[in-house]
Amino acid sequence: MSVTIDIAGLRPERLVVVPSPLAELGMALHALSEPGHHPGLQGWSTGVAARLDSHLADRMCEADFLWRTTFSDLFMPFAGIPDRGTLPGATLAEELDQLDKLTDEQFVDAALEFTCALPNTPQAPALLADAELRRRALDLAAARGPQQLRFSRRLVEDPPRIRAWLRQFLQDCDEAFFADTWSRVRHQLAADARHKTDLLRHKGLADALTAVSPAIDVDEAAGRITIDKLRQSHIVIDDKNLLLVPTSLGWPHLSVLDREGWQPVLHYPVGSPGLAAPPSVDQLTLRMTALSHPVRMQICRNLARSTYTTSELVQIHGMTAPELSRHLSALKKAGLVTTRRRGRYVLHQLDVTSVARLGSDLLEALLR
Repeated sequence: MSVTIDIAGLRPERLVVVPSPLAELGMALHALSEPGHHPGLQGWSTGVAARLDSHLADRMCEADFLWRTTFSDLFMPFAGIPDRGTLPGATLAEELDQLDKLTDEQFVDAALEFTCALPNTPQAPALLADAELRRRALDLAAARGPQQLRFSRRLVEDPPRIRAWLRQFLQDCDEAFFADTWSRVRHQLAADARHKTDLLRHKGLADALTAVSPAIDVDEAAGRITIDKLRQSHIVIDDKNLLLVPTSLGWPHLSVLDREGWQPVLHYPVGSPGLAAPPSVDQLTLRMTALSHPVRMQICRNLARSTYTTSELVQIHGMTAPELSRHLSALKKAGLVTTRRRGRYVLHQLDVTSVARLGSDLLEALLR
């Protein structure tokens, strides 16, 4: 599976490499919520969590579906501003002002797209104007627990209130920990952006994008970029920019923003930390045997991004419940998948720490 970008109409000046403080704050929130995805940031995340005010920590949990299991497009509002040429702001304040320029419909759709499975096509109905789509979104939010249901209901019923809440929350995060973090990483990100821009200018598109990630393949003759991802989508560059946004906190995630009508964005990690030592030989053999089946590998890629119920996995993989359960059982026996109950739902999730012990290549492939 992959995301392809048709770059036949891409002019050289339309490919821009630029850091984004708001995108980096979103990645910081993700790393704090899912430290297992980022073993190289253990010291940073532990230090930040220890200093957090309890009230801010509670608020951080209130809407964590925006950054915990995926990366909401709300952290890249510059891509959605209608002039199709807006770049990230130089400061967080500038980008929060850009966030305010999104319409309520854009804001709600971007917030609920991933966890509530909203359609992202030109023909998709507007959620705020479609009662059936709102009902479906809230039903799916309920499967993620009462906290997400409460927040999602407030979001669709009173978008301005939630927009004000989110802006204040992000400003409080900046004051509590992010301003210090940004002051340390912004120079590295600016240097990487200059380096990639120089490669683009002197070596060409293929060399620049290969330096971004080995998961990106460039076929200049066909006018196509292919990014190895869990999902399948196709983007056509017409009069929009293609933005490359580096992140210091994001490894191993390589994110692609491909929202209909927005500028496409590649959000790529700069550098990769080391990982822990492997487990025992017996446990390693058991885990590698479990992963040798292609269906189980695909299940792991799903579970690396979010928790899923058995019925959801059955629909995704097009198999019977007994077949799916047998694959889950093999993964659980190998210690690769954990299960927890939330009300009447049983949720499965990849044990990222166990996968990390198998090697960085495997972890990066599953989380990419």
